[in-house]
Amino acid sequence: MSKIANNALSQIPRGVWVLGFVSLLMDVSSEMIHSLLPLFMVTVLGASALTVGIIEGIAESTALLVKIFSGVLSDYLGKRKGLAVFGYALGAFTKPVFALASGVGMVFAARLLDRVGKGIRGAPRDALVADITPPEIRGAAFGLRQSLDTVGAFVGPLLGAGLMLLWANDFRAVFWVAVIPGLLAVALLILGVNEPDRKELHQPVNPICSENLQRLGSAYWWVVGIGAVFTLARFSEAFLVLRAAQSGVSVSLVPLVMVAMSLVYAATAYPFGKLSDSMSHAKPLAMGLAVLIVADLVLASDDHWVTVLLGVALWGAHMGITQGLLARMVADTAPADLRGTAYGFFNLMSGLAMLIASVTAGLLWDRFGASFTFYAGAVFCVVTLVGLFMRSANFE
Repeated sequence: MSKIANNALSQIPRGVWVLGFVSLLMDVSSEMIHSLLPLFMVTVLGASALTVGIIEGIAESTALLVKIFSGVLSDYLGKRKGLAVFGYALGAFTKPVFALASGVGMVFAARLLDRVGKGIRGAPRDALVADITPPEIRGAAFGLRQSLDTVGAFVGPLLGAGLMLLWANDFRAVFWVAVIPGLLAVALLILGVNEPDRKELHQPVNPICSENLQRLGSAYWWVVGIGAVFTLARFSEAFLVLRAAQSGVSVSLVPLVMVAMSLVYAATAYPFGKLSDSMSHAKPLAMGLAVLIVADLVLASDDHWVTVLLGVALWGAHMGITQGLLARMVADTAPADLRGTAYGFFNLMSGLAMLIASVTAGLLWDRFGASFTFYAGAVFCVVTLVGLFMRSANFE
């Protein structure tokens, strides 16, 4: 690593690093389960692809919807850490339910509660990152946290695949092991992160009163809109797992598809986050959409494992290019005392988009097959890319 890169990393506050490792541990816990969950529902519990799409869509959109309430509350209280701890703890304590699940209903309940925990912690955590990071390196800080988070997202499936091989496809045993890193994440957050002191005494004010909402200007709402459209252009990664299962590889190896995606995601998030500190935001957003179009076309073309692996890697590159950037854009366009609320509204719209995208993908998958689903995704990406070019001046 060059001296410039080392210097940039050394400027990132300690709290951001700790929050990154907290995310890493929780993602190890979650992805050990989530990388196997679609197969567990389909092969063990007898669920259909549409059922998987509905559960994934509702679960993920619930996480995003809850963020608006936790974000508003963190602004009202003037505190972020307590809500983040509660959210991570709820996620950790729901993990055993997956191991005990005897039907789709229990899986749905556990998935919902797990994502509620994610929703509670998400907006306060992102606002906390923005609070403790100087504006000139905010893109790099969000990129670093996203990279560490995504390291967990590939370590989790890798552990899951290894334990499935070791324990002869015993889904429930793997789910029990996933409890451990979740609890470690909660402990690290409690002990390792100090919330910054506010210079003046915080007076609780309703963040969503009309006066405060007017302070979230047109630039911010444009970011909200583009974030929702980006979410519509893709759907739950559960469908990547199902596509990999069609390639004919062993069930125990299917979680490796998420390892490939997360490796690329982790490798690209920090560099592109740092790049966003010094260039127009429209360019990486357009690049991310273009990469997603190629990923959809590759995944639609064939179900051979090499083709699927390439498509999944491109999907991960798209995530690395765009997700940290969008988080940074929210921080840049929202007042400091309304950042929790700003992330909440941003994720509210993304949550609705995720629900629509995942349910639609499941319906298309069941009726027309996997290829049609990914071709449809590519078409929507093209429409989004055209719209982005038409309004690119808004990102300056």
